Amino acid sequence: MKISEPVQNVLLALGAAALLGALFFLYDKTAAVDLRERNNVLGLLRELKETDVRWDVDVLRARIETESATAPGIDRAPAARKALENLDAARQAISSPALESALPDLSKVVLQKAELVGKFRDANAAARAGLDGLLRNSAEIAALAGGGKSRGALDAALSRVASVAPQYYSIAEESQQALESALADLQAAAVALTDSPRIKAEQAYNAGQLLLKNKPAELEFGAAVARLTSGPRLDALTFAFNQEVEATLLDKERYRVYLVAYASALLILLGYLGGNLRAANLSLEHRVQERTKELSAALAHLKESEAQLIQSEKMSSLGQMVAGVAHEINTPLAYVKNSLGAVADKLPAITDTVAQAEKLLALLQAGNNANPEELSRVFAQVSTLTVQLKQHKVMEELTGLVNDGLFGTGQMTEIVGNLKDFSRLDRSKVTSFNLNDGLKSTLMLAKHLTKSVTINRQFGEIPPVICAPSQINQVFLNLITNAAQAMEGSPGKLTLTTRADGDGVAVEIADNGKGMPPEIIPKIFDPFFSTKEAGKGTGLGLSISYKIVEQHGGRITVDSKQGSGTTFTVWLPLKPPADAALDA
Repeated sequence: MKISEPVQNVLLALGAAALLGALFFLYDKTAAVDLRERNNVLGLLRELKETDVRWDVDVLRARIETESATAPGIDRAPAARKALENLDAARQAISSPALESALPDLSKVVLQKAELVGKFRDANAAARAGLDGLLRNSAEIAALAGGGKSRGALDAALSRVASVAPQYYSIAEESQQALESALADLQAAAVALTDSPRIKAEQAYNAGQLLLKNKPAELEFGAAVARLTSGPRLDALTFAFNQEVEATLLDKERYRVYLVAYASALLILLGYLGGNLRAANLSLEHRVQERTKELSAALAHLKESEAQLIQSEKMSSLGQMVAGVAHEINTPLAYVKNSLGAVADKLPAITDTVAQAEKLLALLQAGNNANPEELSRVFAQVSTLTVQLKQHKVMEELTGLVNDGLFGTGQMTEIVGNLKDFSRLDRSKVTSFNLNDGLKSTLMLAKHLTKSVTINRQFGEIPPVICAPSQINQVFLNLITNAAQAMEGSPGKLTLTTRADGDGVAVEIADNGKGMPPEIIPKIFDPFFSTKEAGKGTGLGLSISYKIVEQHGGRITVDSKQGSGTTFTVWLPLKPPADAALDA
């Protein structure tokens, strides 16, 4: 049946319209994505992450520093609220399921932490004011009080207050009863004082009560701030938001491929129909190439964001390690400080004795020209001071205090040495390294995580391996941290085993924690996969560890049974392959 010319024209027109409609549909699907608003969202999330980290640093710094001249920390709450308001505005401006679902909970956590930091700062300021007032008034009492029978009890009470108050400020849970007892002694000794020193004693007692009242609140709010962290939530939201943008760009890329294929077919058809469409073909291909460049640039930006997220996880791990080292150093530091303070209290008595002894020597050297009465008087004073020193056992006490101070500095030297061994800052990036030494230094730096854990070290005689020590120590720290967290709430036992294994060294890190079900074991090395509850992990630790071991030419395996514990085995060759990229 022959189709009439009008019908043919109509069919050709419909076909052309269908072809052009499909072309415009594909072209619309490849339209460039405006990344400015999305980059603004990523910037706000990074700002909130930085604010969260700085809050933790401010709290840690306020708890460690005791000087009254320390400048107050910056109030970061307004900036955090402003960032949350801008994020909410961005959420309304763009379509993002990740922001819609995560932003309310994130805002709640950030605002709650801002409130806790404010309460901590108030409690810290009050406790510090109490400490300053107690020490200042105690010093003024000593200057105002006269002599008398009660002077000895007063001096003893003031000495105890000056020694115990800073110790309580640094280690409140270990010195509270001692400070309460010292304040009670001071209050009892003040009864026999005249009006002026007695008023100062009452002021010192009130300042001490202010310190006792606010220091526990400071510790409580500080612990609450440490527990409440929005970092993992921010990392998860940043990753989810990046995934959305990447999915959009990949969708554009897929339609670009469709567009290229369709355009090529259409151009072939048009070329078959007539050569007069060649100019349109060249123009369309040029526009497709421009769109390809735009999408490639967007994908490169996403890969850069992913690298920044991994670096953020490394910095978070470093922050936790530094906080643990600061906690470990704080105790011997306070120990040395108190010992030196006690030594300073004993020096005046020794100085007086030496001065009188010099006078006696001068009189003895004068011979017959010396005044007998003066000689007798100075001799009596030297004898009295010497007897007092012996009775009070001043020299023995000074020796003990100096030894205690040396012991405290030795503890700090050991901690710093282990930190240096852990990071290997004084060595080349790639060197010969004994893995037993790496485990020892890592255990020392993770001591605050394993205080309630029994550690069984089964170190064998192993040869050194060629590796990047700082990277391998990072792997050990990640695995030991995961093991300690898996044993929370139960008597934990951590077993570390090293042995020579073929042409390499094997390290086993085993715990008796809760273990993992078999269905999730294949996923644990995937980026952002975590078995921890929301807010307690980013899922990057094991992924980074796997990458480090793989770059060294080694392997990392896991054996876990739910309810029985988990064993990670790291195997490293004695010498990495020639193409290994061991970037520090």
